[in-house]
Amino acid sequence: MFKFALILALVFAPLAALSSFLITYAEYKRHFPENLPRARKLSLNFALTTFFFFVVLIFLAVVVIFKFLPK
Repeated sequence: MFKFALILALVFAPLAALSSFLITYAEYKRHFPENLPRARKLSLNFALTTFFFFVVLIFLAVVVIFKFLPK
């Protein structure tokens, strides 16, 4: 069960974090053109938050699915 959750988390959480970084960086780059390091830092914070959110969400979903679905 946890092996399955780990595989899902290792595949989808980095993809979600990368998407989050690219989207927020493109927007912050437009809003802060004079301060690109700040835009990168804010985008990285969003990406890390997204990564941890998806890891937790995937593990919780797998636990709930395996607990409540009949075997």
